[in-house]
Amino acid sequence: MTLLWEISPNAADTYRITLGDGIEHHTTGPRLSRALQEGGHQLVLIGPDVPLNEACQLAQRERMARPELGVILIRQRLEVSALSEALRSGMREVVQAGDHTALSEAIARSRTLSAHLSGTPESAPGNGRVITVFSAKGGVGKTTLSTNLSTHLAASGCRTLLVDLDLMFGDVAISLQRDPGGSIGDLVDMIGHLDVQGLESVVEQQPSTGLDILAAPDDPGVADRVPAEVIPEMLRVARSQYEYIVIDTPPAFTEHVLSAIDESDLLLLIATLDIPALKNLKVAITTLDALGGDPEARALVLNRADTKVGLTPKTSSRCSASRSQSACPMTWKCLPRPIAAYRSWLINQRELSPRH
Repeated sequence: MTLLWEISPNAADTYRITLGDGIEHHTTGPRLSRALQEGGHQLVLIGPDVPLNEACQLAQRERMARPELGVILIRQRLEVSALSEALRSGMREVVQAGDHTALSEAIARSRTLSAHLSGTPESAPGNGRVITVFSAKGGVGKTTLSTNLSTHLAASGCRTLLVDLDLMFGDVAISLQRDPGGSIGDLVDMIGHLDVQGLESVVEQQPSTGLDILAAPDDPGVADRVPAEVIPEMLRVARSQYEYIVIDTPPAFTEHVLSAIDESDLLLLIATLDIPALKNLKVAITTLDALGGDPEARALVLNRADTKVGLTPKTSSRCSASRSQSACPMTWKCLPRPIAAYRSWLINQRELSPRH
């Protein structure tokens, strides 16, 4: 059923040629909102007599609560200012009144996208798990862990997206020998109306494993132009398309990193058995606690854990309150060469089950 919001009581007759008889007409915004709360609707048409500000308010409210809902605005004249405001509010398209062909095509595109967003349980919004890999110190193996973990998940048959959130100096793409055409910086122009097609347009796939990669910008200067609010919006869309989203991060609590941590189902804290890394691990955990983070959603991974440096994994336990701790041995298998070969080492000598 298509919901039509138009002030004129005879408006349904105008659009029946395009929509057929499946129209539920409402003349006021409150009545339309009540109909939406009843559920089961995937398309709203807003007629040209509805004030633009009221139409945009509705679209903005619904885009987060019902991402599968398509809102199409009809205007007597297609003005640039009205187009910009409508798209920023979350409307999918703006069509000129009287152009039945354009309206029919817009409705078809919207229905296809809505069906994609609300289709099978595997692609239903909110099902994907977000795993963020973080350390407050560089050089401890964040990118190594992120690329190997995501490659293993993808090769195991799970739809997996690897996000490089080190916006200035990210190495995910080069570690996997990819030269992506898009990056996370390209999402800036889609803020407020990012959808599945927009995300797919900037993602690069690794053909040998099926791993999708959202790379960092090539130009470090682009990092300053990427607002933090793009992260939760990107992850909302990604959750609807992927079983796992693995995020590689820079060694700092940037706004982007904090946004990713807030959205994460699991935070992997990486450390090595050296004094600077353990000191920074303790500082990071103290900061996360001060920010109200959930200790149960964290796990500590010790990289190069068998390196003979005079410190032991028990030392790290005294630095962290994490109940979950795993160790990665220092062997030739953990060096960058296997990354290019798309091999993965397994944490704590246990096979990672991609379905749990």
